[in-house]
Amino acid sequence: MPRNKMKIFEVLSVIFIGINSAAAVTHSLQYLHMASWGISGFPEFVTVVLVDHQPFSYYDSNIRRELPRQSWMLQSEDPDFWERRTRSSSVDEQVFRSKVAVIKPRFNQTGGVHVVQLMYGCDWDEETGDIKGQWQFGHNGEDVLALGLKTNTWMEPTPVNTFSKHKKDKDEAWAIQMNNYLSQGCPDQLKKYVSYGKSTLMRTESPSVSLLQKNFFSPVRCHATGFYPNTAVMFWRKDGREIHEGVEKGEILPNNDGTFQMSVDLKLLSDTPEEKGYECVFQFSGVNESIVIKAKESNIRTNGPSHYEVILSSVIAVVVFGAVIADWLILYKRRKAEDHFHMKKQMLL
Repeated sequence: MPRNKMKIFEVLSVIFIGINSAAAVTHSLQYLHMASWGISGFPEFVTVVLVDHQPFSYYDSNIRRELPRQSWMLQSEDPDFWERRTRSSSVDEQVFRSKVAVIKPRFNQTGGVHVVQLMYGCDWDEETGDIKGQWQFGHNGEDVLALGLKTNTWMEPTPVNTFSKHKKDKDEAWAIQMNNYLSQGCPDQLKKYVSYGKSTLMRTESPSVSLLQKNFFSPVRCHATGFYPNTAVMFWRKDGREIHEGVEKGEILPNNDGTFQMSVDLKLLSDTPEEKGYECVFQFSGVNESIVIKAKESNIRTNGPSHYEVILSSVIAVVVFGAVIADWLILYKRRKAEDHFHMKKQMLL
């Protein structure tokens, strides 16, 4: 099983914005439950439901109601749907709280921040029809328990003694029930939700791409923002070929409007990037067309002086320094001559 760690900051970002998706033809339905303690001002329990990694439903222990996060979901389902979701999430909260109360002492930690996460759902490949389910339980960013869907058994990626694997194995009936949902009920729900929001979920929005540089000595950052979906790549190339040396790629991050952003830095090995034929390239996966920005000075936005301004400033500094030294030498020689004259005058007297 791939050890995808459900990190705390990732879970928190999901609650308010969304997370990254896998491929353009792969759709997903995910349920995220999170209980926390030690976080001031944050709900003790939160549930988020996501379709194609876009949150469409939200519940927490403060508001105690299920709220829609997508207009297309609000328009497609009847009002009773949200009442049913509220009742379901309320039950999930009580069950989750009771389980956390049992396992909480087993963490052998007092004080500090603790986050317990449960994530389950399914992926559906629209082209092949393949279905893939997942069920994972984590604590503070580490996977501690997962359901093996092929074997209906429990696995502990990190042996932290948080759960009794033997006890879980006895509950094989529950594992089979969950497996059936992930392979049948979940995909049926997913297909329905995708049909509701197809115009939104299957849209394509091109990014705004720009080159940024803090100052002359900083890396050149290629920044793309406002694109959707997030199945995209961005890289630097030189003379038409992709390069890796001196390149640092950032993660794809969500914007608060449902689009995404990403950055790729280039540490220049020369003072004149345009002479070396550097270009930044943005591409959506599976699309031949690209957005290409040449790394020439007129395209680079910077807060500091330009390359030529740096050279000019250096030349001016050298000239000024040379003038100061010359003045000092002239003054020094003049004073030395005057001292010598006064010494001779005293000897004659």
